[in-house]
Amino acid sequence: MLKRIFLLICFFTLFSGCSNKDFEDKKILLDESFYGQGDFIDIKNEDLGNVSNKNYILFVYNNFCSLPIPCQDIFKEYMQKYKISFLSINIDEYKKTIFYEKVKYAPTILIISNGKIIKYLDAESNADLNKYQDIREFESWINNYILIKK
Repeated sequence: MLKRIFLLICFFTLFSGCSNKDFEDKKILLDESFYGQGDFIDIKNEDLGNVSNKNYILFVYNNFCSLPIPCQDIFKEYMQKYKISFLSINIDEYKKTIFYEKVKYAPTILIISNGKIIKYLDAESNADLNKYQDIREFESWINNYILIKK
Protein backbone atom coordinates (compact mmCIF):
# COMPACT_ATOMS: atom_id res chain seq x y z
CA MET A 1 0.00 0.00 0.00
CA LEU A 2 2.81 2.41 0.92
CA LYS A 3 4.53 1.62 -2.36
CA ARG A 4 1.37 2.49 -4.33
CA ILE A 5 1.00 5.81 -2.52
CA PHE A 6 4.64 6.64 -3.22
CA LEU A 7 4.25 5.77 -6.91
CA LEU A 8 1.06 7.82 -7.10
CA ILE A 9 2.80 10.85 -5.58
CA CYS A 10 5.73 10.44 -7.99
CA PHE A 11 3.33 10.15 -10.92
CA PHE A 12 1.44 13.36 -10.05
CA THR A 13 4.63 15.25 -9.33
CA LEU A 14 6.20 14.22 -12.61
CA PHE A 15 3.23 14.94 -14.82
CA SER A 16 2.05 18.12 -13.15
CA GLY A 17 5.46 19.67 -13.84
CA CYS A 18 5.60 18.48 -17.44
CA SER A 19 2.13 19.58 -18.45
CA ASN A 20 2.67 23.21 -17.47
CA LYS A 21 5.25 24.45 -19.99
CA ASP A 22 6.74 27.90 -19.72
CA PHE A 23 5.30 30.53 -22.02
CA GLU A 24 8.70 30.90 -23.68
CA ASP A 25 8.37 27.40 -25.12
CA LYS A 26 5.29 28.38 -27.14
CA LYS A 27 5.11 30.37 -30.34
CA ILE A 28 2.98 33.49 -30.23
CA LEU A 29 0.44 34.67 -32.72
CA LEU A 30 0.96 38.32 -33.51
CA ASP A 31 -1.98 40.68 -33.34
CA GLU A 32 -4.02 40.45 -36.54
CA SER A 33 -3.12 44.03 -37.53
CA PHE A 34 0.54 43.03 -38.02
CA TYR A 35 -0.19 40.40 -40.69
CA GLY A 36 -0.79 41.23 -44.33
CA GLN A 37 1.47 44.18 -45.17
CA GLY A 38 5.17 43.65 -44.45
CA ASP A 39 6.20 47.20 -43.56
CA PHE A 40 7.86 49.10 -40.75
CA ILE A 41 5.34 51.09 -38.71
CA ASP A 42 7.19 54.00 -37.12
CA ILE A 43 6.03 54.85 -33.62
CA LYS A 44 6.91 57.01 -30.64
CA ASN A 45 7.11 56.02 -26.98
CA GLU A 46 3.58 57.22 -26.24
CA ASP A 47 2.19 55.01 -29.03
CA LEU A 48 3.22 51.84 -27.20
CA GLY A 49 0.27 52.26 -24.85
CA ASN A 50 -2.01 51.45 -27.80
CA VAL A 51 -0.42 48.00 -28.20
CA SER A 52 0.29 47.14 -24.56
CA ASN A 53 -2.02 44.10 -24.58
CA LYS A 54 -1.04 42.88 -28.05
CA ASN A 55 1.62 40.60 -29.48
CA TYR A 56 4.04 42.34 -31.84
CA ILE A 57 7.62 42.74 -32.98
CA LEU A 58 9.49 45.93 -32.17
CA PHE A 59 12.52 47.03 -34.18
CA VAL A 60 14.72 49.52 -32.32
CA TYR A 61 17.07 51.38 -34.65
CA ASN A 62 19.95 53.82 -34.52
CA ASN A 63 20.48 56.71 -36.90
CA PHE A 64 23.63 54.98 -38.17
CA CYS A 65 24.63 51.42 -38.96
CA SER A 66 28.16 50.06 -38.84
CA LEU A 67 27.26 46.60 -40.17
CA PRO A 68 28.27 45.60 -43.72
CA ILE A 69 24.61 44.89 -44.59
CA PRO A 70 22.17 47.27 -42.90
CA CYS A 71 20.10 45.06 -40.58
CA GLN A 72 16.89 46.82 -41.53
CA ASP A 73 17.41 45.39 -45.04
CA ILE A 74 17.53 41.86 -43.58
CA PHE A 75 14.44 42.53 -41.46
CA LYS A 76 12.59 44.14 -44.38
CA GLU A 77 13.27 41.13 -46.60
CA TYR A 78 11.80 38.87 -43.93
CA MET A 79 8.79 41.14 -43.41
CA GLN A 80 8.00 41.23 -47.12
CA LYS A 81 8.39 37.46 -47.51
CA TYR A 82 5.90 36.70 -44.72
CA LYS A 83 3.79 39.88 -44.96
CA ILE A 84 4.44 40.72 -41.31
CA SER A 85 4.78 44.32 -40.15
CA PHE A 86 7.14 45.37 -37.36
CA LEU A 87 6.73 48.40 -35.18
CA SER A 88 9.89 50.52 -35.37
CA ILE A 89 11.20 53.08 -32.93
CA ASN A 90 14.26 55.30 -32.83
CA ILE A 91 16.70 54.58 -29.99
CA ASP A 92 16.07 58.02 -28.45
CA GLU A 93 12.33 57.34 -28.20
CA TYR A 94 12.99 53.77 -27.11
CA LYS A 95 15.01 54.97 -24.12
CA LYS A 96 11.75 56.41 -22.74
CA THR A 97 10.04 52.99 -22.74
CA ILE A 98 9.82 50.37 -20.02
CA PHE A 99 11.64 47.93 -22.30
CA TYR A 100 14.85 49.96 -22.04
CA GLU A 101 15.33 48.63 -18.50
CA LYS A 102 15.93 45.15 -19.93
CA VAL A 103 17.38 45.77 -23.41
CA LYS A 104 19.69 48.77 -23.67
CA TYR A 105 21.38 48.45 -27.06
CA ALA A 106 20.27 48.93 -30.64
CA PRO A 107 19.71 47.84 -33.24
CA THR A 108 17.55 45.10 -31.84
CA ILE A 109 14.39 43.14 -32.46
CA LEU A 110 12.11 42.53 -29.50
CA ILE A 111 9.30 40.00 -29.57
CA ILE A 112 6.63 41.33 -27.24
CA SER A 113 3.59 39.57 -25.84
CA ASN A 114 1.09 41.44 -23.68
CA GLY A 115 3.63 44.08 -22.67
CA LYS A 116 6.46 41.64 -21.88
CA ILE A 117 9.63 40.90 -23.82
CA ILE A 118 9.63 37.24 -24.84
CA LYS A 119 12.91 37.25 -26.80
CA TYR A 120 15.26 39.78 -28.33
CA LEU A 121 18.39 40.10 -30.43
CA ASP A 122 21.36 41.25 -28.39
CA ALA A 123 23.30 43.94 -30.26
CA GLU A 124 26.22 43.42 -27.87
CA SER A 125 26.46 39.66 -28.47
CA ASN A 126 28.68 38.07 -31.11
CA ALA A 127 26.33 35.07 -31.00
CA ASP A 128 23.54 37.20 -32.49
CA LEU A 129 25.63 38.99 -35.14
CA ASN A 130 24.77 36.46 -37.86
CA LYS A 131 21.05 37.10 -37.29
CA TYR A 132 21.61 40.75 -38.22
CA GLN A 133 23.48 39.88 -41.42
CA ASP A 134 21.95 36.71 -42.86
CA ILE A 135 18.28 36.46 -43.76
CA ARG A 136 18.27 32.68 -43.25
CA GLU A 137 19.72 33.02 -39.74
CA PHE A 138 17.25 35.76 -38.81
CA GLU A 139 14.33 33.81 -40.25
CA SER A 140 15.35 30.66 -38.38
CA TRP A 141 15.64 32.60 -35.11
CA ILE A 142 12.39 34.56 -35.26
CA ASN A 143 10.31 31.67 -36.58
CA ASN A 144 11.10 29.80 -33.37
CA TYR A 145 9.01 32.35 -31.46
CA ILE A 146 6.19 33.55 -33.72
CA LEU A 147 3.51 31.85 -35.76
CA ILE A 148 3.50 32.47 -39.47
CA LYS A 149 0.12 32.80 -41.18
CA LYS A 150 -0.16 31.08 -44.51
